[in-house]
Amino acid sequence: MSDGRSGTGINGEGQSGDAGTNGDRSSVDEPNGGESSGDGGGRGGEGEGGIDRIRGTLRRFAESSPAERLLISLAALVLSILVGAVLVFVSGAAATCPEPAYGVFVVTSCYDPVAVYVQLFAGAYGNLFADPFNFSVALTLQETTVLVFTGLSVAVAFRAGMFNIGSQGQLVVGALASALVAAALVSLVPAGIVGSVLLVPTSVVVGALAGGFYGAIPGALKAYADANEVITTIMLNFVATLTAFVLVSELFQAPGQAVQTAELPEYALFQPLLFDAGSDFSLLALGTGLVLVGAIYYLLEYTTAGYDFVTSGLQPDAAEYGGVDAERTIVTSMALSGALAGIGGAVWVLMISTRWQSGIPAYGFDGITVSILAGNNPLGVIPAALLFGTLKSGAIAVQFSAGVPKQLIGVLRGLIVLFVAMPEFFRLLGRRVRVPDRSASTATDGGKPIDSGTSNAGTTNTDAVSAETTDDGRPVGVDSADDDSSGRGDVTVVSDDVGIGDRDEGESEGDGDRGRGES
Repeated sequence: MSDGRSGTGINGEGQSGDAGTNGDRSSVDEPNGGESSGDGGGRGGEGEGGIDRIRGTLRRFAESSPAERLLISLAALVLSILVGAVLVFVSGAAATCPEPAYGVFVVTSCYDPVAVYVQLFAGAYGNLFADPFNFSVALTLQETTVLVFTGLSVAVAFRAGMFNIGSQGQLVVGALASALVAAALVSLVPAGIVGSVLLVPTSVVVGALAGGFYGAIPGALKAYADANEVITTIMLNFVATLTAFVLVSELFQAPGQAVQTAELPEYALFQPLLFDAGSDFSLLALGTGLVLVGAIYYLLEYTTAGYDFVTSGLQPDAAEYGGVDAERTIVTSMALSGALAGIGGAVWVLMISTRWQSGIPAYGFDGITVSILAGNNPLGVIPAALLFGTLKSGAIAVQFSAGVPKQLIGVLRGLIVLFVAMPEFFRLLGRRVRVPDRSASTATDGGKPIDSGTSNAGTTNTDAVSAETTDDGRPVGVDSADDDSSGRGDVTVVSDDVGIGDRDEGESEGDGDRGRGES
């Protein structure tokens, strides 16, 4: 036995088979310890294999084709409907009613799950085949139109690597600016088609400029002060809402009790065209949204500015190394995102409310969901906004016709959105996951790869041998005269805290301590 300060060396007979490593006695003297280490390595390998399988699954989500993503989304939609139907049935079973509406075997429910979903989708479109321009269709497309702008706003920011949670505030600012400008110009332009051609585009442009300016504020704070855009955009939502409320209530409030601006005349609004005047929907507004979707898609996919946006979002360091002005790109992307939300606010004023008023619906926050459903793809914003608009308008019909509480309808909407969005969430997550290549292990010191199953017995740790050499180039502690093919020699292996002493000083009559040196 050697003390704690000495290393285990070659025995007195000069046999090399029992040489130990640098203080690692478990692999030689304690075979059970070696077995335990092997078992632990195996379990670690199984754990790493499981993690690799998860990473591989996420990568397969990320590399799925558009057709595969469509099928996954449809399957998720069907699954959400099934889960929601069970939830409706269970909720109806717990409720009290004069007569059950649905029953399975001996269990009855006050709510009919089939009728709820039929009414949810049918109520959003009415009798579509008999009258494609009915009020239900107009209400659905009205919600869809505004969500196209807010969803596109969030998608642009996300593609540029910015989390714009402030599209609601930018929509409020754009709505207020367009309402005030339109009200101020009404008396300066002629009525009729000429006034409509002048007022509507001007109000939309003003809304875009106001929303863009308000969106550029958190962008500049991020670019030049490294302020977290999530925090600043959330806070600016409250600033926009409360500031607009104070301005209208103190300076621009129309006569009456409600906090709202003066109502705009009909020629200052979007014209309904094929739909009834009271439907609050205009194909011109929806067409404007579709044109912007195509323009943003072209910008991101086929222009240099769009390439800078996307590159900055995916690899900001690489983009900056390639000559992209990171600060300018951040401010520009947030300004563009805010401008799109501002147009959404202008459309809400010029198509739905006919004025600015407090209590604007949360279209900006719904736009975040729309963008996630679309995978931040401008083209995907259209079907995502249509689905969300269908759910919002259909929920109103269900509440009045099926007698289901509105809270339960909100849960059903949330389930559909959640199930449809989760595959896209995993796909976006998979794009950020890298699967390591474990097919081969490479030695860091330039030597041969070490097989994890190879025993360490009989090997010598190079860290324990001094790097000093003699005049003839041999390492200190190696006697070339005694070295032969059988492994006999005077190699001394010591622990990390023991130096290599004088070779002649440690010799003895085969007592096994020949390799002992003093530190």
